[in-house]
Amino acid sequence: MRYFSTRDKKLDFSFTEIFSRGLAPDGGLFIPSDLKKYTNNELKNLKNLSYVDLATEIISNFCSSDLKKEKLRALLSKAYGNFNTKEVVEIKKVGDIHLLELYHGPTLAFKDIAMQVIGNLYDELNIADKKKVNIVVATSGDTGSAAISALNDKKNINVFVLHPHDKISRTQRKIMTTIGSINIYNIAIRGNFDDCQKIVKEMFSDNNFREKINMSGVNSINWARIICQIVYYFYTYFRLSKKTNFAVPTGNFGDIYAGYMAKKMGLPMGKLIVATNKNDILARAINSGEYKPNEVKATLTPSMDIQISSNFERLLFDVSEQSEKRVITLMNNLNNKGSFSLETKEINVIKDIFDAEAIDDDETIRIIRDFFNNFGFILDPHTATAVGASYKVKNKLPTVVLGTAHPYKFADTVKIAINRNISAPEQIAALPEKKEKFDILDNNLQKVKNYILEKM
Repeated sequence: MRYFSTRDKKLDFSFTEIFSRGLAPDGGLFIPSDLKKYTNNELKNLKNLSYVDLATEIISNFCSSDLKKEKLRALLSKAYGNFNTKEVVEIKKVGDIHLLELYHGPTLAFKDIAMQVIGNLYDELNIADKKKVNIVVATSGDTGSAAISALNDKKNINVFVLHPHDKISRTQRKIMTTIGSINIYNIAIRGNFDDCQKIVKEMFSDNNFREKINMSGVNSINWARIICQIVYYFYTYFRLSKKTNFAVPTGNFGDIYAGYMAKKMGLPMGKLIVATNKNDILARAINSGEYKPNEVKATLTPSMDIQISSNFERLLFDVSEQSEKRVITLMNNLNNKGSFSLETKEINVIKDIFDAEAIDDDETIRIIRDFFNNFGFILDPHTATAVGASYKVKNKLPTVVLGTAHPYKFADTVKIAINRNISAPEQIAALPEKKEKFDILDNNLQKVKNYILEKM
């Protein structure tokens, strides 16, 4: 399997190369040169596999030339050994929906499912054997803590995590900033997540700086993140033994793009339902074809307070009939004019696969309250947006809602909704007593670069 860029199909990279780079050298996102599509008989052969065995089969399609299947299986077993449920995820029927709980890892969010694997891939692929690697990652709340958990104390690796100052939940921040290892650096940027992400992308695009610090990245633009997330769509289909919709709380478009990839690989699937908050750029783009970022609004669902959804570029590549020229034009329009518009045929392709709904804060609180009163089940606010979006999409298929975070991570919001405190899960029971360590920097590329150079 080889990889090229959404902006240049002539590029030719191995899995190890795209894993360590994260972002393509032209600023585009890596795409596999071909894609396994499962037949009905092949799907039947996967049906009864354990989560780890299924993950081995799915992920090996993308890295078999770099990683033997036996090694991959051992790596996955190790990665998921610290989850508090045997099968990594759990599926629960609650009311009319199936809830796919993805938050049984060490930092209580779906990001652990990919990030724990990525942490082990750095070792298995010998990425940091000869030269220290500096990983730089932007987070809207959960990616940072998952990355720190996976890469804490890794030999010859530094991790620099940028988060928007005072714009994530207190628990999200404390999980990141209370791990005291000498290879972890937390940076609070005076800005929003898009500002953090822009700084990281600009550093990746600066080839001199990237090579100088031997920079790597683990944001959702890293293809390894996507392939790990594809697995739980397959797993859910096999456990339910029926075609469903999937409703996904969506910020950077990575998690739901993984569902799109599963569909392309032959998984029977209904609609992929994009759930957003007031930062509804994806809902607007999918429903109208206009992609126009507005000012980021602070909401009760901070992990979705995003106006530039990076992984959307991968979808644009497909709906434009894999035209790198079209993608470059759209991205240039976004950068230079502040927006772009899709053609009717492109919109129609998207609408055939996706639905999109925006859920505001008042609706989110109401959904959490009603869900608790009706079923005795506590939702985190992000998962609540997906529940709300699923109610608005009408078709005959049942819906799986992706539960992306434990409600304790947003205990203050949950208390507003149900008027009760949530007990801390075992994984982070000692968190309140731990001391935080982070630095606050201006939203300035050069200042962040200087900070990284000083810490190296």
